[in-house]
Amino acid sequence: MMYNYGYDGFVPFGMFGFGGVFMILFWVLVLYGIIWFFRKESVSNSTHTKGNALEILKERYVKGEITKHQFEEMKKDIGH
Repeated sequence: MMYNYGYDGFVPFGMFGFGGVFMILFWVLVLYGIIWFFRKESVSNSTHTKGNALEILKERYVKGEITKHQFEEMKKDIGH
């Protein structure tokens, strides 16, 4: 003989109880983490690109490919 102990399979509020709230919170946090990761990568890549552009610009100036005036103008253009 099997005892039921008063549980008839009914879960109050179903999906909209605490389980649903925690599931929604979990997915919101996962999505936030993904967005945060890619924004961080994007910012670090843009910073790296600016530094790389400045290095290339310095090399061109040292080699004599551009004048001091051109160097200063290009340096302003890339934001340094």
